[in-house]
Amino acid sequence: MTTATDKNQQLFERALKVIPGGVNSPVRAFKAVGGTPRFVQRAQGAYFWDANGQRYTDYIGSWGPMILGHGHPAVVDAVQKALLEGFSFGAPTEREVELAEEILSLVPSMEMLRLVSSGTEAAMSTIRLARGATGRNKIIKFEGCYHGHADALLVKAGSGLATFGSATSAGVPPEVVQHTLVLEYNHIAQLEEAFALHGKDIACLMIEPIAGNMNFVRASVPFMQRCRELCTQYGALLVLDEVMTGFRVALGSAQSVYAKAIPGFAPDMTVLGKVIGGGMPLAAFGGSRAVMEHLAPMGAVYQAGTLSGNPVATACGLATLREIRKPGFYEALAQSTQSLVSGLQAAADAEGVAFCSDSEGGMFGFFLLDQLPQNYPQVMKTSSPRFNQLFHGLLDRGVYIAPALYEAGFVSSAHTAEDIAATIEAARAVFKELSKA
Repeated sequence: MTTATDKNQQLFERALKVIPGGVNSPVRAFKAVGGTPRFVQRAQGAYFWDANGQRYTDYIGSWGPMILGHGHPAVVDAVQKALLEGFSFGAPTEREVELAEEILSLVPSMEMLRLVSSGTEAAMSTIRLARGATGRNKIIKFEGCYHGHADALLVKAGSGLATFGSATSAGVPPEVVQHTLVLEYNHIAQLEEAFALHGKDIACLMIEPIAGNMNFVRASVPFMQRCRELCTQYGALLVLDEVMTGFRVALGSAQSVYAKAIPGFAPDMTVLGKVIGGGMPLAAFGGSRAVMEHLAPMGAVYQAGTLSGNPVATACGLATLREIRKPGFYEALAQSTQSLVSGLQAAADAEGVAFCSDSEGGMFGFFLLDQLPQNYPQVMKTSSPRFNQLFHGLLDRGVYIAPALYEAGFVSSAHTAEDIAATIEAARAVFKELSKA
C-alpha cells in the first residue's frame, strides 16, 4: 500500500508531531524491525484490524493480558455493568475485596496483597516494601529481566563479577542505582558470590521466573532453588516478578510450576499484572501478612494511588479470573501453544533454518539459534536482520508477533487450530525465503 493511501503511515506521521517517537511505549514504534507501526482500529477474539482494515492474527494480546482473546462476552458484560455503576470512586469497593480474595485463593504464597495500576508501580512498591521490612538497602536483579521503568531497576550489568550496575537510562543518577546488584541469569556461582559479599545488606532478590523481555528464557530449577536457599540463609526476601507469567503459564502462576520440582518452594513476595486486569490497567503485589503489614496505613512504608482498585478494572480482572479457572482451560491453552511452537519448529527444520523454541501454558518464545539460550549474552547472539525478515514476512501474511526479537509471544483461548495451522504455513513460506538468504 502506498504512503498516500496507507492510514497507518498517515496516523504515524500525525503521532510523531505530538507524541515522542509517535508512540506511548517504545517497542510499539517498530524501531527495532523497521517499517510503520500498525495502528489498531478494533480487535475481536484472536484478531485485530489495523487502520487500513487489514486483519492480523494477534500473538501479542496486549503483551499478555488477553488470555481469553479480545472481547470475551463474559468480560465485556462485567465491564459494561461496572461502567454503569461508576468509573472511579477513590474509595473502597466490594469488588476489589473479591478480586483480592480470588487471587489469594489461587496463589497460596500470598496472604495479603495490594492492588495498583501497573506492573511498574507494583515492582517499585515491592522494592520499597522489601527495604522497609528488612531494614536493608541492596537489591539483586538479573540482566535481561525487566521489572518496569522505576529508576532503581533500570540497570545494566556491571563490568565485573557481582558488581553494582550502571543506569541504562538518562535521567537516572548513579546514586539511585548504587544499591542495585545486576547478575547473570542462571549463573549459580555468581549468585553465590554476590550473597557471600553482600548477603547481610541485601533486602531482596527480584527475578522473572520465566523472563519474557529477552524473549522466553526460563530459570533452571537448580538456579531457582539456589535463589530460594540463599535468600532464606541470608534473610533476604525472594520476589518473583510474575507480571507476565502470573496466570499466563499456569493457574497457580509460574511459582506453581517450580513448586512441582522444588519441594516446599514459595517466594516471599509476588508481583502480578497483565492477566489479573484482563486488559485494564491493574496490577498487584503481595506476600506474607508479616511483610505486607509494613505498608501504610498499618506500617511505615508509604504507598498510595488514586486509581488503585479501580472499579472497572477490578470487574474486568475478576471476570477474567473466573473464566480461566474453569476446568480444562489451561490444558487446552497449553495444547494450542505447544501445537504452535512444535509446528514452527518443524517448518524451520524442513527448510534448514536454525530455530529453537520453548513454551509454558499460553506463553512462548523462539530464537533463530540452534539451542535455547540461558541468559542475556546468549540471547544477543540472535541475528537481528534475520529476525526482522521473519517479522515482516509474517506481518505481510497477516500474522502479528512482537516487533522485537527480545519479546515473548502469547496464545489465547480464542486462537483456533485453523489459526495456528495458518500461522505455521505463513512461517514456512518465510523460512523458505530465509533459507535462500
